[in-house]
Amino acid sequence: MRKEKFINGGIYHILNRGVDRRDIFLDDEDYFRFIHDLYEFNDEAPASNIYYRQFQSYDAGNRKDRPNRKCIVDILSFSLIPNHFHLLIRQKQDNGVQNFMKKLGTGYANYFNNKNERAGVLFQGRFKAVPIKSDQHLLHLPYYIHLNPLDLYEPKWREREIKDYKKVMKFLETYHWSSLPDYLGIKNFPSIINKNFLTELIGEPLEYKKSLIDWLKDFDLDYISDATLE
Repeated sequence: MRKEKFINGGIYHILNRGVDRRDIFLDDEDYFRFIHDLYEFNDEAPASNIYYRQFQSYDAGNRKDRPNRKCIVDILSFSLIPNHFHLLIRQKQDNGVQNFMKKLGTGYANYFNNKNERAGVLFQGRFKAVPIKSDQHLLHLPYYIHLNPLDLYEPKWREREIKDYKKVMKFLETYHWSSLPDYLGIKNFPSIINKNFLTELIGEPLEYKKSLIDWLKDFDLDYISDATLE
């Protein structure tokens, strides 16, 4: 039994990584599959298509194929890096978070194991779910999630050892496996996220880009101390 009690309208930071810190995304196919699953499994109906399809386009799903799709959560932001992922989601219906994450974890693990001819668990236990309980927490967390891929490009960004912010932003704007490009006005995976809530909170693309850079220059991780995996 999970200790968390997910409530409708509640916002949660969801994160998990590979067992033994192993990579869970080995190539572009894996990233595309996980993003496809974010779309496919966010539906109150059973998934009609859990096998892998080649999604190399900007949209992970075709809305015309799913006219009656009813999302069980709102995905507000996400970022994926080789051995873990971050999601910011809002529950829309009873048990939405648990049902979504169960389908997502099982579906992706089955795909990954079949593709790589392996057996056993893929993720490090149950996903971590942190409820957002304050405005400060909510204001800081989207920045942290969207900056997380900097671990691949500027590993010491948390120590503020960044020499060229323009290059950092170029990396983030072109990093495919994140919802940040969509918030910066760059079409990436628009069918995955519900942008309205965070756009009202953090602003339109130019405003968000400026506030993201400002946050990167003067952030305080104390507000999101529970945003990491032990």
